[in-house]
Amino acid sequence: MAACLWKVVGAGVVGLAIARILATREGTSTVVIERNEGVGMETSSRNSEVIHAGLYYGPSSLKTSLCIKGNRMLYALCEKQQIPHRRTKKWIVAQTHQDMEHLAKIHRLASSLDVPTRFIGLDEGKRLEPDVRVERGILESERTGIVDSHAFMTHLQGAFEDLGGDVALRSNVTRIEPLDKGERGYKIYTNTPESDEDPVAITAETLINSAGHGACAISNMVLPPNRHGTPYYAKGTYYSYSAPSPKATRLIYPVPAPGAAGLGTHLTLDLTGRLRFGPDIEWVDSAQDLTPSAFHLPAAISEISKYLPTIDRGALVPDYCGIRPKLSSRGGVVSGKEFQDFVVRREEGRKGFVNCLGIESPGLTSALAIAEMVEGLLYR
Repeated sequence: MAACLWKVVGAGVVGLAIARILATREGTSTVVIERNEGVGMETSSRNSEVIHAGLYYGPSSLKTSLCIKGNRMLYALCEKQQIPHRRTKKWIVAQTHQDMEHLAKIHRLASSLDVPTRFIGLDEGKRLEPDVRVERGILESERTGIVDSHAFMTHLQGAFEDLGGDVALRSNVTRIEPLDKGERGYKIYTNTPESDEDPVAITAETLINSAGHGACAISNMVLPPNRHGTPYYAKGTYYSYSAPSPKATRLIYPVPAPGAAGLGTHLTLDLTGRLRFGPDIEWVDSAQDLTPSAFHLPAAISEISKYLPTIDRGALVPDYCGIRPKLSSRGGVVSGKEFQDFVVRREEGRKGFVNCLGIESPGLTSALAIAEMVEGLLYR
């Protein structure tokens, strides 16, 4: 490919990872366009910060392959660059016979993918995590952990800028004009959010859409109407916990339902060891609906109490929210009838345009692998 000017729309963790790898190509220049005043201010910083192992997404999905590869790449980068992280491990806990059937399926899938998991006996489980209730069984994921997502993105941004890349903050894309269907590049119009000034036009030979919540809108600016998509937003509230007990040293997840839009209200840890819970699921009309609400707290307490029965209900309070960008109104995270995979592809009839759509969980874990995939799409 000849020397060119890359434009990456979206400075979340995926956009930064893509920009960093493209900036290593000699004879090219790369600019990331970001509408917010800082990087990673949307989905990338409003999540559980979990390094996923790739257990839930079926045998042949992009989510599976990119999560497994991204898991290895992320741990290696964190260790090399001293990005704060911890290999906490994760338990998926079964309370019913049906849960155990689902747990066995997850274990068989993990084994077929060479993702290490093991069953833990109830007595051993009680010894390791005495405050956690398990009625039927425990499946441990050895490669699950947590990462400081902000430190991860700070590293990506710094590495990108050290390679000569630029991040254009407070640059809202208002229109994109494909020039001769992308054969002569793309004219991208931007202005400052809430500005009355005329948009500024910039031209790029290659355009990568990793705009998260705004990815469908960006895609619709480039593709013809019969290929337009509709965004859907799944809001998840996270709950902080202020009481000293009960305690846990591992991540604790319920068994997810096939086709579910999330992995259930689970227990995660921050890097100081504090417990937090979430996310729940609430379908909303706007990606800007980020006000935590106690409306779903009773339902969250009911779910948490199944595996942590001595939880102090008064110590749970809504803390923050995140929005998962979905491509359908029932977009499932777990393999099943409603499962929605990542979309990472070169768009036919639009030379030099790569779309990254529906990048929700496990997008943080998969970011480095997605970046490698995008580079391969552009240079193969």
